[in-house]
Amino acid sequence: MSVIVIAEIGINHNGDLDTAKKLIDGAAMAGCDAVKFQKRTLDVVYTKAELDKPRESPWGTTNREQKAGLEFSVDQYKVIDAYCKSKGIDWLFSAWDIESQRVMRPFNCKYNKVASAMLGNVEFLKEVAGEKKYTFVSTGMSTVAELDAVVDLFKKSGCPFELMHCNSTYPMKNEEANLSVMATLRERYKCKVGYSGHETGRIVSFAAVALGATSLERHITLDKTMYGSDQAASIEIDDLIRLVRELRMIPGILGSPEKTIYPKEAESRKKLRYYDAAK
Repeated sequence: MSVIVIAEIGINHNGDLDTAKKLIDGAAMAGCDAVKFQKRTLDVVYTKAELDKPRESPWGTTNREQKAGLEFSVDQYKVIDAYCKSKGIDWLFSAWDIESQRVMRPFNCKYNKVASAMLGNVEFLKEVAGEKKYTFVSTGMSTVAELDAVVDLFKKSGCPFELMHCNSTYPMKNEEANLSVMATLRERYKCKVGYSGHETGRIVSFAAVALGATSLERHITLDKTMYGSDQAASIEIDDLIRLVRELRMIPGILGSPEKTIYPKEAESRKKLRYYDAAK
């Protein structure tokens, strides 16, 4: 069983390329398969009234200034693209509008990602599915009926996809992970199912992989105390390293369904089975 591990940088770079590079370094060092960013066209995603609302941030006093401060330009993504290639790690993005999806298309990333927030935007989903690129689809905040429609769209478009079970709470309580739904999704849609987590620790991620998750996405940060709404639902690099190292052990730990007496166990049997019908 191979698990695709995606380190979600998202907006935790706080608009700083050096911070983004350090996060890419950490993900590469941990052995992640890819890092993920986000892309928005502010005037498309948000109303003028929303952008004009007062909000104190390192970049100013309005929502617009805060969100603009967190947004990388295409030129900055060119730097990220080159840096990821130099580190031998894939990168991808989740767009929040059609314009962003189109403007990022020339990077020709290996994967697409659809955020849970975008599942109700049919025209956007058609735009992504039309690329026919392997797509990870997060399922947070969604009903079964809504997922039926999304899966039907991707199947009819001939676009390969993988669902990612998700609870869109930041941070998520462990007891609300509801990982048993992964089996429900796998059976209902006959597709691979991964896990996109917003918890603070590692145990839920381990459980997801043990239950057959084929992909794992976790938000990462240099420091949970940094500015940003996603920092608290992220793991720091040291924890990321431990997470990836240990989850890679899980397939070996699970073994196979066949009942086996291992060679070392056979030696123990000789010593401990005083009454052995097999002798």
